[in-house]
Amino acid sequence: MAALGWLTPRRRPATARSVLAGEAAAEAARKSTLPDDRPPGAEQGASAKAEAEEAPFPVVGDERAAAFFDLDNTVMQGAAIFHFGRGLYKRKFFQRRELTRFAWQQAWFRLAGVEDPEHMQDARDSALSIVKGHRVSELMSIGEEIYDEYMADRIWPGTRALAQAHLDAGQRVWLVTAAPVETATIIARRLGLTGALGTVAESVGGVYTGRLVGEPLHGPAKAEAVRALAAAEGLDLDRCAAYSDSHNDIPMLSLVGHPYAINPDAKLRKHARALDWRLRDYRTGRKAAKVGIPAAAGVGAIAGGTAAAVALHRRRR
Repeated sequence: MAALGWLTPRRRPATARSVLAGEAAAEAARKSTLPDDRPPGAEQGASAKAEAEEAPFPVVGDERAAAFFDLDNTVMQGAAIFHFGRGLYKRKFFQRRELTRFAWQQAWFRLAGVEDPEHMQDARDSALSIVKGHRVSELMSIGEEIYDEYMADRIWPGTRALAQAHLDAGQRVWLVTAAPVETATIIARRLGLTGALGTVAESVGGVYTGRLVGEPLHGPAKAEAVRALAAAEGLDLDRCAAYSDSHNDIPMLSLVGHPYAINPDAKLRKHARALDWRLRDYRTGRKAAKVGIPAAAGVGAIAGGTAAAVALHRRRR
């Protein structure tokens, strides 16, 4: 996989860790890809079908085209890793104070809109410490239960319809997310998608070591994962589509010929309008006013954590 990064040109630089994370995600995605005879996705509502029928894209029968969907607030309301954390907390994987900390870290990232390296390192270490020493198979089994409990009812019908349109056109569809690849793969499988690119946590003998392969699949690393997978699968990126809500995914969106801004944050909306990218917004007016705040933020501790996050951001500025 190491050579794949040279097969297609990069439009913006990436660190060595981003490349490593992207290529690891692409390799994991190919291993977990559903076979071509996979069953069709879940039934869609009338409004969701209408959204798909409105789109002039995708082109039916174009086998060198594919679609890449961000997960959080694009396909699903809120952050997958937060919902997963709620499920692990319910199963006593960690204490309430850690849930509080985990919740406000998610809110801080969405509200501040910037990545403080020290803060991101802390968030990453917290998540890895939770799964360290547990078997991959155990987390996969629990992940299936957590999907049913917290995620299944949070899928945006409109985005789901867009993904189904690509599948119906005979194209492959991958999720691309900073969430653990195991969690992303479960969601992709439940939605009838081809597979998922996600953050790869190191495991030895089927047990998590508490370390990552490269870095979280975020920002430039997502673009590297898409690039590596496209090279391995013989895709033409100019004929591919990508969908996201976040300006952090501009590297991935810029990589393809058909970028879409879905439920976009302010920066992505501005960027998309400037470049005449297609936009879709499936939120209600109230939700749209709260761009990016995790939908699961009803946990009691989130309000105080959010205030603390904003205050911390202002002090550091």
